[in-house]
Amino acid sequence: MLILVCAICALGVLQIFSATHETRYADAWWKQVIWILAAFLALWIASMIDYHTLLGQVPVLYALSVATLVATYAVGMTAFGSRRWIGTTSYHLQVSEFVKLVIVLLVARYLTELKTEHLELHDLLKLGGLVSLPMVMVMLQPDLGTALTFLPILAAGIFLMGFRWQYAVVAVVAIALAAPVSYWFVLKDYQRQRVVSFLDPSQDPKGSGYQVIQSKIAVGSGALWGQGVTKGTQTQGRFLPVPHKDFIFSAFAEEHGFVGVVVVLGLYFLLLMQIVQNAQTASDRAGMFICMGVAALLLFHVLVNVGMVIGRMPVTGIPLPLMSSGGSNIVAMFLMLGLVNNVRLRRFVN
Repeated sequence: MLILVCAICALGVLQIFSATHETRYADAWWKQVIWILAAFLALWIASMIDYHTLLGQVPVLYALSVATLVATYAVGMTAFGSRRWIGTTSYHLQVSEFVKLVIVLLVARYLTELKTEHLELHDLLKLGGLVSLPMVMVMLQPDLGTALTFLPILAAGIFLMGFRWQYAVVAVVAIALAAPVSYWFVLKDYQRQRVVSFLDPSQDPKGSGYQVIQSKIAVGSGALWGQGVTKGTQTQGRFLPVPHKDFIFSAFAEEHGFVGVVVVLGLYFLLLMQIVQNAQTASDRAGMFICMGVAALLLFHVLVNVGMVIGRMPVTGIPLPLMSSGGSNIVAMFLMLGLVNNVRLRRFVN
């Protein structure tokens, strides 16, 4: 697992270097290296503390997460119209990234403590309410993309625990009824514009549709082998927005082509399979739920980010794990991978 993680991170650092070459973000690649080294330390710490001990502290961690989200909303940094960070302009953390870790532990503990074979309605509502509270708080920042990442963790746990099919029908009907209401009364103006640009980017090619159009041009221009490191026309010409962050996959596809894309997606696939294997060999249900929660989150991140850059998903602020530039996401992801390693290390311990 660590070899796969190192390979993906190395490709990410290479692409960050290429995407920020001769720009004001030229130091982003070595900052990313520092974050990766710090993240390995976090992974080691998460591996050493028995995950049963962490599960026992879930109420404290949950309360701390909610309190920190409230503090972020009250006194956090504001950038790009969102209040998501705590710290200074130079050094700051995105709290919601670390809340994902708490949600993984919360779902694992709640489902492990159930004495029934399947989820009953009251259990489903209670667990959904616990996850919804921090999710709504993140949406108010506003950060809809990060808030949605809580759902695959919850969905994976519910699916593995088992539930009555009638609940699924009710959930689908409720989502179908709530979708139009949410579109008009919950989503911000810029979020509605993203949905419109997803359906037809050509309606606003210089505004909300610009990112998607430039991203698709970059992906297509990569062809089979790519244009080469620091030679991508869309990336180096600065037509592609934030090519070292959320749209790093577009820049990578342009400079490394179809072959490079297959290699990266293959690495992610192998990493996901390694996490699933750790879930299968876990010594108890708690370990299995932890591993599958991390796997569901990682899969959601990859599918949404890759789908976004090729125009198959609306544009959201969801980074590509282990590759996109940014400290909070990579440290949080390494902490979750540390939990997976934690489960594996204790697979023969009752």
